Amino acid sequence: MTKNASLALDKRTGFGGRRGLMLVLSSPSGAGKTSISRRLLAGENELELSVSVTTRERRPGEVEGKDYHYVSRDDFHLMINNREMLEYARVFDHYYGTPSAPVMAALAAGRDVLFDIDWQGTQQLADANSDDLVSVFILPPSTRDLEKRLLNRAQDSADIVAARMSKASDEISHYREYDYILVNVDLDQSVSEVKAILQAERLRRDRLVGLTNFVKRLRAGY
Repeated sequence: MTKNASLALDKRTGFGGRRGLMLVLSSPSGAGKTSISRRLLAGENELELSVSVTTRERRPGEVEGKDYHYVSRDDFHLMINNREMLEYARVFDHYYGTPSAPVMAALAAGRDVLFDIDWQGTQQLADANSDDLVSVFILPPSTRDLEKRLLNRAQDSADIVAARMSKASDEISHYREYDYILVNVDLDQSVSEVKAILQAERLRRDRLVGLTNFVKRLRAGY
């Protein structure tokens, strides 16, 4: 076998794999993280959504196991006590959390996991596993745009919209805790920017499995 043939074989079987990453998108409600997430999932074969557990009731059109896993408060706290959560938080009198087992399995298999969570959950992920974390905070163009988007989607009552607007300022204050900042003026452009971040992060040296041995073979003339 020639040296060039050996190198090609090694690239297929040794180097070329990578460890997956955790891509977090956070924003105030209505800034666009859910719309961006849906577009990413539709166009990225190596990206899967982390399905959170929640104690809130299922909304019309939501599907168990796809949008959320819906559980009682007692079951949620049992998962916390059993250390089955990567992160969890209480938001608007409901609990949300990320089961750890499916996420860790995906990362080990070289798949990326998308998280649609708030700043509290992002902090917990950073504390638990910062090496695999890539975080993006999405800002609205203006407060007026944010309120308009919340009203137009017609999912919440006027009181809940007001509560979300009141909470937005506090959420935005945590922007410094994120790796990347994106102002969502145009959805297509925002999706393209997140894809660029994702592609760059996939090429980080520490995520490339077998890179050290591959370089050694190159230096040895193979």
